[in-house]
Amino acid sequence: MDACDVDKTKSLTREWMSWDENSKTKAEVGRLEAAEDWDSLAKIMTKRLAFGTAGIRGRMGPGFSQMNDLVIIQVTQGLMHYMKKVHNIQDLMKKGVVFGFDGRHNSARWAKLAAGVFLRENIPVYLFRTTTPTPFIPFTIVKLGAAAGVMVTASHNPKWDNGYKVYWDNGAQILSPHDKEIQNEILNNLKPVPGAFQEPEENNPLLSDPMADVYDSYFNIIKESVGAVTGSLAIPIVYTAMHGVGNPYVIQAWKSAGFKESTLHPVEEQAQPDPEFSTVDFPNPEEGPSALNLSFKKADLIGAKYILANDPDADRLGVAEKVNGTWKILSGNDLGALLGWWCLKTFKDRNPGFDMSSVNLMASTVSSKFLQTMCTKEGAVFRETLTGFKHMGNLSHTLINQGGTVLFAFEEAIGFMCGCAVLDKDGVSAAARMGELIAQLEVEGSSLVQQVNKLYGMYGYHCTYNSYYLCYDPATTDAIFNRIRSFQGKEDTYPSHCGGVAVTRVRDLTTGFDSATPDKVATMPASRSSHMVTFWLENGIVLTLRTSGTEPKIKFYTEFCGQPGLNQSEWGGLEAELKRVVNTTLEDLMQPAINGLKPKP
Repeated sequence: MDACDVDKTKSLTREWMSWDENSKTKAEVGRLEAAEDWDSLAKIMTKRLAFGTAGIRGRMGPGFSQMNDLVIIQVTQGLMHYMKKVHNIQDLMKKGVVFGFDGRHNSARWAKLAAGVFLRENIPVYLFRTTTPTPFIPFTIVKLGAAAGVMVTASHNPKWDNGYKVYWDNGAQILSPHDKEIQNEILNNLKPVPGAFQEPEENNPLLSDPMADVYDSYFNIIKESVGAVTGSLAIPIVYTAMHGVGNPYVIQAWKSAGFKESTLHPVEEQAQPDPEFSTVDFPNPEEGPSALNLSFKKADLIGAKYILANDPDADRLGVAEKVNGTWKILSGNDLGALLGWWCLKTFKDRNPGFDMSSVNLMASTVSSKFLQTMCTKEGAVFRETLTGFKHMGNLSHTLINQGGTVLFAFEEAIGFMCGCAVLDKDGVSAAARMGELIAQLEVEGSSLVQQVNKLYGMYGYHCTYNSYYLCYDPATTDAIFNRIRSFQGKEDTYPSHCGGVAVTRVRDLTTGFDSATPDKVATMPASRSSHMVTFWLENGIVLTLRTSGTEPKIKFYTEFCGQPGLNQSEWGGLEAELKRVVNTTLEDLMQPAINGLKPKP
């Protein structure tokens, strides 16, 4: 480090030591300062965690670049000052703000510290006193008419991470420019006010637990939306909360839907919140067998055919089915096809003659276009959005205000919004709807895998191949995408072929380029904060490369849609061609070996 960098690090460290009142993090920084370890201090001090549309998420530890008491206080002070700017203060003091937390280390404390920021300004706070699923926060905001809400969670990230997710008064995650304005207010209000590190007294008259006000309402909606066929379910189903918050809520959803509680069998080792995630390294059902091994063991022990799995904050749902003695984990796209079809079918059954031109289903741009194919045939409207439920939630709110009906939204990362009671992904209600579908298929002598195959026969096999590479160096990631954008030696000259197949269209939602529009400008919103490039190929394959907003991953999403009526024996040819094209393209464009990329474990 040069002298200038050392001076900057020293200044930030002194600022930290003067503000932080947490004895543990202050001692850690003090130890590094005493040892004059400026390199280590620079890593945790000089690059502040930036607030985005997903809020903040990062590793827990001292310093402005990590998650800790001081950073939580600073972020909340910024949020509070921004809200005072955009809301009439009297209105804000009437509406209040909602806070919830998961079972991770520090989550409960940080929710309380954040609540204190608003309470000191005489703004009422609805603070759940126990761990809650993330979807309860947007539901509570709408139910109680709150001005905003915050969930302290890192969802399915490893145990050393935590996060802070913000919802607006419409019950959807915030969109730009809220994030930029909140970030500005954070930077303008960094110094903690007196008492900021003290958790609020539980008897504060402005502090209340909203659980009693929303619990019955939430589960009554599930009771009303799920059909009577559930009472006929007799087979055992295994459920895992993945060391998270979902267990008591999914059990209640199960009962509210009309199932016998005895049919749901939780994985005991993973039923209670455990911040150490002691049985899984990565508590995410998407990770496959490494996350579901205990579920497989439990299911095999009791003879269960199905497994339902939430991630730790219960906003996602994974599903596995035993087929011919082997466990098959259904992809997010398979589940999106099943739940989307089921939501549409049950709606049409209950509303004969309804004008389907006002009925909307949606998916993110990296998800399967199965819903688009189905909606075209069934007369409903398909909406494509950017990745993230913040886009689907806000679009749903707009459509509902315009008199439309929103039945379903999904993202391939096992996020599902069944109905519009929660304008975000909801793994609790999705578990109940999936149970309903299983019950109906059991009556018919069918299964989830058989049904999704039937749907692909009806609407065309939508073959997908999705995964990711780990890349811990942002500069390497930038270099990979910059090379793609100048593949032929100058700006906006993307590859003309992928895997030997001609490229017919390129859309870059980082720069806003789209080769298919007259002015070469994408119609979907662009964002410089992440990389995302999509290629359409001559043979019908669609391939998207994008970076994750919360993890050090470069993800790829691909799909090859066959014609309706193809036999399952013909699907293998589509799969083989898709993998050939994609694998060749990844080697050409991402150069994994040269760039030190690590494939998904």
